[in-house]
Amino acid sequence: MKKVESEKVKKFSYLCGANFFTFSLFHFFTLFAFVFFTLLRETFLSRMKTILTTSTAEAADFIRRGGIVAFPTETVYGLGANIFDQRAIAKVFTAKQRPNDNPLIAHVGNLDQIKLLVSEITPNAQKFIEAFFPAPLTLILPKAEKVPPVATANLQTIGVRMPKNDRALEFLRACETPVVAPSANLSGKPSPTTWQAVYEDLNGRIDCILQGATTEIGLESTVVDCTSSVPLILRAGAITLEQLQTIEPKTRIYQVPKSQQPKSPGLRHRHYSPQAKVVLISSKFKVQSSKSSSFIGLNKLNEKFELVKICVSVDEYAHELFNFFRECDRKNIKTIYCETVEEAGIGLALMDRLKRASDD
Repeated sequence: MKKVESEKVKKFSYLCGANFFTFSLFHFFTLFAFVFFTLLRETFLSRMKTILTTSTAEAADFIRRGGIVAFPTETVYGLGANIFDQRAIAKVFTAKQRPNDNPLIAHVGNLDQIKLLVSEITPNAQKFIEAFFPAPLTLILPKAEKVPPVATANLQTIGVRMPKNDRALEFLRACETPVVAPSANLSGKPSPTTWQAVYEDLNGRIDCILQGATTEIGLESTVVDCTSSVPLILRAGAITLEQLQTIEPKTRIYQVPKSQQPKSPGLRHRHYSPQAKVVLISSKFKVQSSKSSSFIGLNKLNEKFELVKICVSVDEYAHELFNFFRECDRKNIKTIYCETVEEAGIGLALMDRLKRASDD
């Protein structure tokens, strides 16, 4: 009897061991498969062949087939995807390494496409559209139900703009659909104002780059929340507060509380930052220059820097800022001194970008 019981105990122990082994093996292979396919996905992404083209038709064909394409606008280069294709939008977030709580801006090739994206065009938005579009201006409106939540970071609003750039409009019209398009750079880095800057960041990570000239403005669009009776500027840009107030005098600048999810990109996460430390100074400020420092501003300083850019106007300063940041990165500059300007006109947008770049 004891022998029979002993055999049963051995058999039970064997089965327990076998089950534990099978259970462990299952989890091991599950973990292995997860790691393998994650690495495979990253390897595939890093080895994607990025096509360079000057053909808007060829670039638009990638959008229609679910691809992602960098294209020039009057502000900065954007990274486009079909707004109704959730997989394509996911590729944009992956390629840029962009946080998924950062909403995207929709770009349209004609005014009729706005109706596909929003549930309502508010009175103030209609006034701004009639006064400015096409323009470096994004309007925040209630989104249409068919717009996927991934495009708006689950917000019930969406930013819409119609670029004032012939090449961008030709491309968007060839896409035959509205296109979401954040800046075509790795998240947090200076926005690209040339196709070469896009190539530096995203070669091998996106399907296509539509080559064009250097962007005219060099800073991202003005973003205005038009969902209430008082238009609120969420992000300053080339369309200034003063210009907007000529159309709607109640327009004002809004500071987004940290506890509130922002309706516009560029308001929560650190943006526009080169590798170097950015230090803001006045023209009268004395700095300790070195071989690994640079300066950009309106007034020449007596100190010697490795790289200097003196701009003839605030407009030129704004236009050259991001390209200067990238040039400093190429030269391994450690500190960039940036002259402050009056926060009026496009100076408001310029100072916004400088402050965000200098935040620790």
